[in-house]
Amino acid sequence: MSPSRVRVVRRQASVLAVLGLLGALVAGAPAAAPSPRAADVRAVTEVSGTPGSTTPLSAYAIRSTAEVPDAAAVVSAPGYRTTGWHPAGSRSTVLAALVADGTRPDPFHSTDQQHIPAADFAVPWWFRAEFTVADASARTYLDFSGVVSAADVFVNGEQVATASAVAGAYTHHELDVTALVRAGANAVAFRVKPNDPRKNLTMGWLDWLQPPPDENMGIVRDVLVRRGGPVALRDAHVVTSLALPSLASADLTVKAKVRNETAGAVTAAVSGTIGPGIAFRRDVPLRAHETKTVAFTPADTPQLRLERPRVWWPAGMGAQELYELDLSVAVSGAGVCDRIRHGFGVRSVRAPLNKDGARQYWVNGRPLLVRGAGWSPDELLRWDATYAEDRLAYARDLGLNTLRLEGHLEHDEFFDLADRYGILILPGWQCCTKWEGEVNGTEAGESWTAADHAVATASMAAEAARLRDHPSVISFLIGSDFAPDAEIEEGYLDALKAADWPTPVIPAASAKSAPLTGASGMRMPGPYEWVPPGYWYDKREGGATGFNSETSAGPDIPTLDTLRRMMAPAELTSLWKDPAAPQYHRSPSRTYATLKVYDDALSGRYGAPRGLEDYVAKAQLAQYENVRAQYEAYARNATDASKPSTGVIYWMFNSGWTSLHWQLVDRYLDQNGAYFGAKKANEPLHVQYSYDDRTVAVVNRRAAPVSGLTARVSLFNTDGTPKYDRTVTGLGVGGDGAKTTALTVPASVDGLSTTYLARLLLTDADGREVSRNVYWLSTRRDVLDYTESNWYITPTTAYADLTGLRSMARATVSATATTTSAGADAPSTSTTVVTVRNTGTGNTPALLTDLHLVDGKDTPVLPVRWSDNQISLWPGESATLTATYRTADLHGSAPRIRISGWNTPTATVPAA
Repeated sequence: MSPSRVRVVRRQASVLAVLGLLGALVAGAPAAAPSPRAADVRAVTEVSGTPGSTTPLSAYAIRSTAEVPDAAAVVSAPGYRTTGWHPAGSRSTVLAALVADGTRPDPFHSTDQQHIPAADFAVPWWFRAEFTVADASARTYLDFSGVVSAADVFVNGEQVATASAVAGAYTHHELDVTALVRAGANAVAFRVKPNDPRKNLTMGWLDWLQPPPDENMGIVRDVLVRRGGPVALRDAHVVTSLALPSLASADLTVKAKVRNETAGAVTAAVSGTIGPGIAFRRDVPLRAHETKTVAFTPADTPQLRLERPRVWWPAGMGAQELYELDLSVAVSGAGVCDRIRHGFGVRSVRAPLNKDGARQYWVNGRPLLVRGAGWSPDELLRWDATYAEDRLAYARDLGLNTLRLEGHLEHDEFFDLADRYGILILPGWQCCTKWEGEVNGTEAGESWTAADHAVATASMAAEAARLRDHPSVISFLIGSDFAPDAEIEEGYLDALKAADWPTPVIPAASAKSAPLTGASGMRMPGPYEWVPPGYWYDKREGGATGFNSETSAGPDIPTLDTLRRMMAPAELTSLWKDPAAPQYHRSPSRTYATLKVYDDALSGRYGAPRGLEDYVAKAQLAQYENVRAQYEAYARNATDASKPSTGVIYWMFNSGWTSLHWQLVDRYLDQNGAYFGAKKANEPLHVQYSYDDRTVAVVNRRAAPVSGLTARVSLFNTDGTPKYDRTVTGLGVGGDGAKTTALTVPASVDGLSTTYLARLLLTDADGREVSRNVYWLSTRRDVLDYTESNWYITPTTAYADLTGLRSMARATVSATATTTSAGADAPSTSTTVVTVRNTGTGNTPALLTDLHLVDGKDTPVLPVRWSDNQISLWPGESATLTATYRTADLHGSAPRIRISGWNTPTATVPAA
């Protein structure tokens, strides 16, 4: 976030029941009623005895230490009674568990979160689980990270780690508990300390959303019970080197550490495979308790030189090819002692500074304009694999290629999904909390102690080892708003080097430099608050030049369906009536307490809202045009000879909460103007209008060039009267983000109304429409006052006049729809095909016509992926769109299509 910003930082019956409650909350269903806790809360995991197996603890019983008088040795003994405790999932914060079992209200609705007392979380909480093993002769380890903020750890009544050792959300810990484990029941208990992101190297929420009262204290990653033999295998990874530019070959180096756990010398046989065609083996002599690093290279293992490798590409650039490493270690007489399996990809990432000092990414030798957004996890850090995959599918649907993770470094499954979907990931540490407390001047966060330096370095080592083999991960940002000082940077870089980190290390997301890594090549000038669409085309402040690591025009008002789901009636009234009213669902920051800047612009450009529905309709127009302009401007300027744009991260992709700002997609996965504005701008082959110089350009994100294109530009008054029409034929455009300028729209056109419409059509050599883009514009331009720019906004002193849209006549739109289901799929998917037509007899277009797939109760079916949506059609024009979704999300209803639009009355048609 911005450097000058002042932030407000601050089995009952079964595991499936717990996870079901969590899933219901993620989906927005009401929490279950409080579960009775008269009986013990059982949290027992059966642990595999297979060497090399890792079994996650499946659940916990949790309770405040203020309510547990017993000593740690008693609490952590097998068979301890947990009557009155709360059930928690395998990855859970305290509040997530209390919400799941109904003890606390749903913090995502209205201001209900304010009714959860923070005092409940000012003392440590116990997280207790039991596990069973059939054979205690194998070596047993507890393997974990994700403790927020720190914990004392006990096994079978004995303390095995202190909170000073188990500190930091990202540090990795392996505790050898072999001597304590017995056949049958065993117990482990974590006494988790409260979290304060100002004081602990964990995670916080800054000004993203109202922070949870427990500050996410808990255990938010799996605690694994690892079984092994006399020799342990650790740190396995693959270092790849791809031949550029040919991509004709790739060298692989397989590395791992082998550790003798016995008091005698052994010879360990390390063997591995990569896919079906590559196998290798080596004997490694080890002295008592010795650890060695083993490396298989093409020089000693020629089969590790791949000819014609299956290269991994980002989405839109090629296929997402993956390999699998299967590595094991065996000892004579003991057999296989340990085994590691995981995927990796072959790809190359470079990110040099261009001549203007901007960071320019290249993947597999091809330049990449980063089109990204900022990712947020769930506010309570609940993990739902389906929900995560749905959001990643949305990111790809939007034409995005990158997601930035500022802190909140997600679970392994997230990165597996990103690998599969081809979404590039920019992980990094969080700003403005303890992570930057040593270097952020007057910002929140406290200076570091010697212990903090150790935690930071250990965190970097752990995350580097976890993320390095994921081809989706293309950098690590060791700073956000601020770059680390020399001591901190050296600790990070040493850890990254030791981990064989394969991609560029970026010193900061802002325009900062670090002593060793130098200039960041990125910038963070904002804005974070509303600016007009034309702002993005200027090569200054947050406009389209260089790499802007986080920026947007601030508020993103959800659909009416979502608003009514997340806010109380009085809040909805205040939303449209009172621009100066504090909005709880915007931000805890005083800077963003209200929607006044946004609302003033909405009224100034479109006219004062006449009700909630009118307010939301205008918001969708405003968000569509603004988000589209942001991505279009960066795409247009990407190939400029001077100060080209190299990347943009929309702040943000989603919210972890029910929010009114910084989101392309809302909490419930509904899609509004911001979503479809981004989807339109990021089409693979796209025709677009420039607000600054009125040029019409064609941008081609496909690899291959295209020729024989025809661009047609037409201007209309709001009543549909045509005032300008020009067609340009024979257009060609190169690949990989190249653009060509088709024409320049005249500065003035006779008879054009103050508010007018521009329709851009692009057809291919066969006459097929490949891109349609409609703008609502004004002969009166927005005026920006750059002299008053600050870190979050450039003020607008005069607004474009779009009030003429209010006088548009009603458009008559009809639709027919049919649905087919692919029942053989798992899960079953349905596809609804909708043909929508403007059946009017005059000239009036149907502006921003929205199609919502709904069930029999008029509830949106979500998630859904549309081929296109929020389209504008002139009389006689039609479009055929498809919607794809999970059949089960209809909940047995027949699908229907709800049609609405700026000047289109709402209607619903059957789609069975």
